[in-house]
Amino acid sequence: MTTLQPHLSHPKYRPDIDGLRAIAVLSVVAFHAFPSGLKGGFIGVDIFFVISGYLISTIIFQNLEKGTFSFTEFYIRRIKRIFPALILVLTASYAFGWFALFADEYKQLGKHIAAGAGFVSNIVLWNESGYFDSATDTKPLLHLWSLGVEEQFYLIWPLVLWFAWGRNFNLLTVTLVVAAASFYLNIKGILTDSVGTFYSPQTRFWELQCGSLLAWMTLYKKGAFAGFQNRLDGWLAAVVYRDSRHQADGKTLANILSFTGFSLLMYGFYIINKDVEFPGKWAILPMLGAVLIIAAGPLAWVNRIVLSNRLVVWFGLISFPLYLWHWPLLSFARIVETDVPSATIRLIAVALTIVLAWLTYRLVETPIRLGKHSGIKTLVLLVLMLLVGNVGYVSYLKNGLEFRQADAPAKTKMFADVKGTVLYNTPDDWVDERCHSALGASYDYLICRFTTATPGTLVVGDSHAAQFVYDSVAKNSNDLALVAVNGCLPFTDLVTINPTEEFEEKSSRCGVVMPIVLKMLRDFPSIQRVVFATRGAMYIEGSGYGDSEKKNNYRIIKDPDDRLAENYNQFVAGYVASINEILKFGKAVVFIEDVPEIGISAKNCLEDRPFRISDNDRPGCNVSRKAFDERNANYRKAVETISAATHHRIRIFPAYEYLCNSSSCNGLKDGASYFYDDDHLSMRGSHFIFGKFADWLRQATPKT
Repeated sequence: MTTLQPHLSHPKYRPDIDGLRAIAVLSVVAFHAFPSGLKGGFIGVDIFFVISGYLISTIIFQNLEKGTFSFTEFYIRRIKRIFPALILVLTASYAFGWFALFADEYKQLGKHIAAGAGFVSNIVLWNESGYFDSATDTKPLLHLWSLGVEEQFYLIWPLVLWFAWGRNFNLLTVTLVVAAASFYLNIKGILTDSVGTFYSPQTRFWELQCGSLLAWMTLYKKGAFAGFQNRLDGWLAAVVYRDSRHQADGKTLANILSFTGFSLLMYGFYIINKDVEFPGKWAILPMLGAVLIIAAGPLAWVNRIVLSNRLVVWFGLISFPLYLWHWPLLSFARIVETDVPSATIRLIAVALTIVLAWLTYRLVETPIRLGKHSGIKTLVLLVLMLLVGNVGYVSYLKNGLEFRQADAPAKTKMFADVKGTVLYNTPDDWVDERCHSALGASYDYLICRFTTATPGTLVVGDSHAAQFVYDSVAKNSNDLALVAVNGCLPFTDLVTINPTEEFEEKSSRCGVVMPIVLKMLRDFPSIQRVVFATRGAMYIEGSGYGDSEKKNNYRIIKDPDDRLAENYNQFVAGYVASINEILKFGKAVVFIEDVPEIGISAKNCLEDRPFRISDNDRPGCNVSRKAFDERNANYRKAVETISAATHHRIRIFPAYEYLCNSSSCNGLKDGASYFYDDDHLSMRGSHFIFGKFADWLRQATPKT
């Protein structure tokens, strides 16, 4: 490793690569602004990966060979290239969020600012949700996941190459091994953990490595295949052209390479969408397209005429700040509108993005990257990034700074009054001491709580079982015990699973419920009644409800090879089997017909934002009775079938009736929200519904 002198050499500037950057960034912006218009636009990120791998590896290969490589200068250049615009966007997002976001949203923004400043956004988002989940629309820094992957590559790859070079390893072999391993993990991971495969660096590095392989071939083997290339070019010229005036000068081959690459990108934009398993094998399309375009060289017709066009190159020059600015503007518009913004608002956001990107490039990026005082500039940028990241993290630790005028405690209390309850505590609080003592073992994801040492009622199910009783659990009332696992039906040999989950892990998670229930019935003779409560309509229909949730594609299956989504029959069979096990103990069984799903976040119904872009009325926390009945028709039919299959030995409590009338089902009562989000009850809602349940029990005649 050398010092700063002599300076790192860089590859010759190619305007067509800036043009390729423009294609990449504009496709991403188009996808985010109008996802139904360019459904595959998100593959622009994969094009960026190839470009980055090609340029960075070219720099490293060249300077290792010349003995001029310097880690210090390499990272100084990366800091001066990336930090200025990123610091500006993070600061602007924090400032806007101060006035526009509620406390829970500002807390999340603080976490994402800290993650963005630390270049670990992909890791943080990996643990939250999938890239295409609807909840991501309200994460203004979601797009920084790709910057995290690139920065992790910049940290690891130079060290690997420097180490390999110093020990006389073949850099091509090293690159091939790393690329092959990453691609293998990508293909394997997309089948078991699609979210992790999308975000994790080890399943994304192969795309950057493909750029690295191209860089190696361009530097070291450009002349090795000259004879073959000339013969191939001559043959192609003879095939394409009518006469023999076209010499074997490489132009025909270059044109075909660039045209093929461009066609692959266009096909990828058309055929790839958020419903395919991505990256997986589909990422080969944008990767190969970008590689062929770069390999064709700047003189190929597509590269020279299309990609080197002055307007296209201009977009390429501002592509980095354009990428950084576009998603916060679109996401904040979505948040303050409490719905998908109108096409006009989105067009204005895109136009403003272009203006801000150009100003950032001219007034921030260029002056800092060029000119004197490089060391001082780098030090200042490092300090500023640390400061921004620390401010974000403190805001996260302080729960989103509830003292802000945008989210006074009185407003927050209207919809966030489940804080501190069993469902929204950390997993460490989900199992109380009585459960620990009774179970004699620890279980991941299990929610187990007692309100008394001698419970009379055992409530069993998923998060909707927890929401049904968390007012009681919080107050230690009603002689209850709760056993639940989020996202799991209480079945013995069936697993509820969506594409983001691995079968073995989900099976072990869901499979603990019924054994624990049976153990409690044996160990606690005080339990006289078992109450089943789950979000039935979602499991039967296989999806969430309304604009606030993306289709979950839940399936109820027995083994990972079961690809048939026969949810209705599986739902009935699973419940009949579990209920029959309970009836063998001579216990009463109650089935809760679930409360309505309101389909939007409850907070949007209660409090207007400090400001709005449009004058649209805020949504109401209600759904029409017709829509509710259509959504729940199969679910209610399944409940009737379950009752008949168990010889009508269960009682059915219609929880929904207490929030519905003949025309609608409402989430607001007496000016307060009975919901916390789009489908879970708030503390008020839990208190209200369980109170109705207790009255219903007292009035009902027990069945024998």
